[in-house]
Amino acid sequence: MSQSEPKLWTKDFIVVSSINFVLTLIFYLLMVTIAVYAVNEFEASTSQAGLVTGIFIIGTLIGRLFIGRMIDSIGRKRTLFIGLIFFILATALYFVDLGITFLLFNRFVHGLTLGIASTATGTIVAQIIPATRKGEGIGYYTMSATLATAIGPFIGLFMSQHTSFPIIFSFCLVLGLISLAVAFLVKVPPLESAVKAAETKGLKLSSFVEPRALPIAFVTLAVAFCYSSVLSFINFYAIEINLVDAASFFFIVYAAAVLVSRPFTGRLMDVRGANFVMYPAFLLFGAGMLLLSTAAHGFALLAAGFLIGLGFGNMQSSTQAIAVKLTPPHRMGLATSTFFIFLDAGLGFGPYVLGLVIPHTGYSALYTILGIAVLAFSVLYYFLYGRKEKELREEMSASTAM
Repeated sequence: MSQSEPKLWTKDFIVVSSINFVLTLIFYLLMVTIAVYAVNEFEASTSQAGLVTGIFIIGTLIGRLFIGRMIDSIGRKRTLFIGLIFFILATALYFVDLGITFLLFNRFVHGLTLGIASTATGTIVAQIIPATRKGEGIGYYTMSATLATAIGPFIGLFMSQHTSFPIIFSFCLVLGLISLAVAFLVKVPPLESAVKAAETKGLKLSSFVEPRALPIAFVTLAVAFCYSSVLSFINFYAIEINLVDAASFFFIVYAAAVLVSRPFTGRLMDVRGANFVMYPAFLLFGAGMLLLSTAAHGFALLAAGFLIGLGFGNMQSSTQAIAVKLTPPHRMGLATSTFFIFLDAGLGFGPYVLGLVIPHTGYSALYTILGIAVLAFSVLYYFLYGRKEKELREEMSASTAM
């Protein structure tokens, strides 16, 4: 790093990334345990248990949708505190036993608070990362969530086998309190209030989503829809092909691929542009899905996980970086929430839609179809962003230099 290059690993960047890691870890830890809790504690049906899991994501979507337009009028740090405080309160309410209906309500509220808190962390981190290191910085930031997607389910499954649900909820509560405590260390630079007020009045579409971020958000939705099949059905597929032991390491390998590649891909995006990362990522993601569809032994399954990590794992950070790079600083809150709304929609609604298809295709054919779809979505990316990237990069460079 040259002497004049702005610093990335500041105290604020590390603290905000750590908070994001904790929030995501709690989310995934509960995702793999809460359905079992609903069945064991309330004798929930399979559909009710599925709703207990999925309603969290619906709450998250709604939280993001509404906080994106209000975050700058409330204040970014204040929004983070509001989200964290209510996130902790919702975590504490898991100890209250008032039946399945109350559990569903609390899961929805818990998702709502995660949407608020994580939109705040994503917006704050986009603001404090130096403009010339946006791709690299957001790459490292999203790595905190990637690690949590591997560690959270592992801890959740381990604790569900060796401890009780009250201990699981207590663990989540302590983590939430720690994240609130360290949030006091974050310093957020102020924004110009005049610009904020002018752009947040009224109930136009642009009050809820950032129009500049919509094209890349649609690409995110498409690839997240495909990846949701891996998140939701990899265990069922592994049972079908007798590779359960290998499947338990799938997301560890996925996370390792992201950890190995993210430092290089983030820097490459800043220096050469998103196309140098995105087009290879489409190829790697598609190849990983096709390899997954034909996996006959553990090595092939884990190799597929590695390729998917190189592909989708880097797409996720690159598309988020594109969304905030295209947006003025005072609209970063909306850009961040717009990105995550489309990401969550793909991950949240994908399993339901694909679940209707699986009885007609089976898992192997589904992964083949989705692998081809991922490759085809590179054309969608080209028309929505890729062909205009050089022009947009020049515009951004000019505005940064002013």
